[in-house]
This record gives sequence, structure tokens and C-alpha cells, in this order.
Amino acid sequence: MLIHALDLIGTLAFAISGAFRAVKYELDILGVIVLSIATGIGGGLIRDMLIGKGLPAALHNEIYLIICVAGALAVFFGAHKIAARWDFVMVADAVGLGVFTAIGAALAEQSGAGVFAVVMIAALTACGGGVVRDVLVCEIPSVLVSDFYATASLIGGAFFVLLRPAGFDLDMRITVAIVITIIFRLIAMRYRISLPHAKRLPMSPSEMTKQRKVDRNINNQ
Repeated sequence: MLIHALDLIGTLAFAISGAFRAVKYELDILGVIVLSIATGIGGGLIRDMLIGKGLPAALHNEIYLIICVAGALAVFFGAHKIAARWDFVMVADAVGLGVFTAIGAALAEQSGAGVFAVVMIAALTACGGGVVRDVLVCEIPSVLVSDFYATASLIGGAFFVLLRPAGFDLDMRITVAIVITIIFRLIAMRYRISLPHAKRLPMSPSEMTKQRKVDRNINNQ
């Protein structure tokens, strides 16, 4: 029951973040709702399709869609008030990240997925909605360029997998995965931790190859 409640809280937080991305691009109310739904349930849809679960849970239980629409309307009509309390939204988002990670890992394991697939599906469940959101507005997915977000989910999923050989039962592993993911995400938010970024090359690889050949010919003359 607690996991389900946290799942709904995370869905609402994700839906709100999706709605704010729509506000950034000044989309109409339908656009706000679409981005809200895509962000709120996108990860679960991807997970259920990958593990062949059948009708995705978000489409079987209408409460998820209702929550996403409610989040979208709240942002559409009260964006300024919600933005002023963004720290609370981000904490709820971290809770959602942890819960989605654990649920994704548990369902992937139950479907017979391998160790690495369990961790991957856990992260896709937690981050898939954000990726769908960013693709819809033609942005590079934020989980690939900023924040310690997908990494926190991967770590939580890894703990879920690693605790199984140690004899921990499913409920305990789910709890640990949630807590670990939330802790890593909150620490990253508090201290602005992010992964190292790739450095831009001075020119394209093909241009660098041509330049190398030119330099070699000059040196041979």
C-alpha cells in the first residue's frame, strides 16, 4: 500500500515536471496535458512493453492518467505558485525516481530478465518518461547531459540485484533500492553533483583525419 502511494506521488511529480516543460515552450492546454501524461507514465509504458506484460498498468488503472491530467491542469492554471515551491516538487520527484526504479527492477526480475536487463529496465522505468518528454519538444534528453539522475537510478537498480545473492527477500530489496536511489538523488541535488562531460573536438573526426594527412605530407616534403 505504501509503495502504491509513493508510486502515485512520483507520478504526480513527474507529470508536473512534464507540464512545466510544456509551459517553457508556451504550448496550449492540450500540449501541456500531453507532455504531462508522457512524462508521468512514459517510463512505465516502456517497461511493460519491454517485458511483455500485456496492457500497461497505467492504462489498466485510470488513476495514473487522472493524476497526470490533474498535474497538468494545476500547472496550466497555477504555474507561478507551484514554481515558488519547486524544492518540494524536486523532493517528490526524487521519491518517484526511487519508487519507479524499484518497481521496474522487481517487475523485470519477475519477467525472467537477466541481471543487466533488470538494472537497465529499472532505469528506463524511472527515466523513460523524461526522455519521451524531451524528445517530444526536440531536446537532447536531460538525463544524458545534466544531473545525477539516471545514474542514481542505475545505482538503486544495482543494489536491488546485488542483494539477492545475499539472501534478502523481495520486499527488503525493493525498500533498499528506493532508499538508495532517493539518497543519491538528494545528495546530487544538494551538492550539484554531475558526471564528467565529453569535451567538444576542435573539428570533426573526418576533418582531423584530413588535417593529419596534410601535416604528414608537409613533414615528408
